[in-house]
Amino acid sequence: MAKGDKLYYKSLRLAYLKKPDHKTIYSLLIRSSELQNDKAQYALATWYIHGKYVEKDYKKAFHFLLLSSKKNNSFAFYDLAVCYETGKGVKINKRQAFLNYLSAALLGNKQSIYEVGRCYYYGIGVNKNLDVAQRWLNAAKYWGVK
Repeated sequence: MAKGDKLYYKSLRLAYLKKPDHKTIYSLLIRSSELQNDKAQYALATWYIHGKYVEKDYKKAFHFLLLSSKKNNSFAFYDLAVCYETGKGVKINKRQAFLNYLSAALLGNKQSIYEVGRCYYYGIGVNKNLDVAQRWLNAAKYWGVK
């Protein structure tokens, strides 16, 4: 197992303690992220998105999402899409939102399957195409996404 993975899994073990030490966990996640661990990068992004253990910072979250997406983390692609669509941490870019939803969907992220259909339905970042939209929305429905 790679060192980045070991650090990430150690942070998870510490997180499940009755009284987790968030500073130690954060330090482990940073070290794991520096070793290119996409799960640690994604975890850090979510910490900055939600601001529960660190100060909320969408620009830092966006940075970690980009790093994680380079390792094809479908959740990172989905959250990048949301950032691009809403302008959190980055300038609004509907085309990039669509492309990130599409990347996440192709990697199996079920919510993104719906979002790709929504983008085609409303023409968000892509030419409006109701036939293609319906195919994606049917796939989302198949997977139980509404």
